[in-house]
Amino acid sequence: MIDDSPETVHLLQRTRLGDPGAFGHLLSGHRPRLARMIAVRLDLRLRGRIDADDVIQDAFLEATERLHEYLSHPTMPFFLWLRFLTGQKLLALHRHHLGVQGRDARREVALPRGRRDHRPEATSLTVADVLLASQTSPSRAAAREELRGRVEQALSAMDPIDREVLVLRHFEQLSNEEAACEIGIEPSATSKRFVRALRRLKEVLAGMPGGLEGLPG
Repeated sequence: MIDDSPETVHLLQRTRLGDPGAFGHLLSGHRPRLARMIAVRLDLRLRGRIDADDVIQDAFLEATERLHEYLSHPTMPFFLWLRFLTGQKLLALHRHHLGVQGRDARREVALPRGRRDHRPEATSLTVADVLLASQTSPSRAAAREELRGRVEQALSAMDPIDREVLVLRHFEQLSNEEAACEIGIEPSATSKRFVRALRRLKEVLAGMPGGLEGLPG
């Protein structure tokens, strides 16, 4: 199992010793990463109806209630545990608002068995939306829609696991080891898939207005 960062290990030790402030620091330190997960996995139909801060706060409340359980028998790194709880909350909201009919199986990422049941899947629609929102160069509406269409097409055509690796590594900014743990494949395979998916996305974006902004070199 991959290890937590030294800072997280230190704060967990302080938490075990009864320091309530340490647990608060743990939670607040991971809030931005959880917000990125929600941004790329929240169904576009629920934008404006679901607030990411509310989802995270609900997950933090559950983490507080289950803290003793986690400290007694940690089965995954602390951040991935928080991410698991947050994903469950988000998935419950999707099911409540959209139901089974709300799923778009054509755009979901097909993951190995057991890896699809605790968070909404990132779709080509949501990923394209997040990518376009990160672009800072002004562009005409027509050019922007052309870019959106090309990105969606490229993402939909990717190997499903490659696309999920791209989401985890680039958009959610998980480490290679964290992404491998989440998907259930070897870190070496995760790294190769990330390079392949990123190369494909760059090919699509090259030549578009502001198309390569924000992507690793």
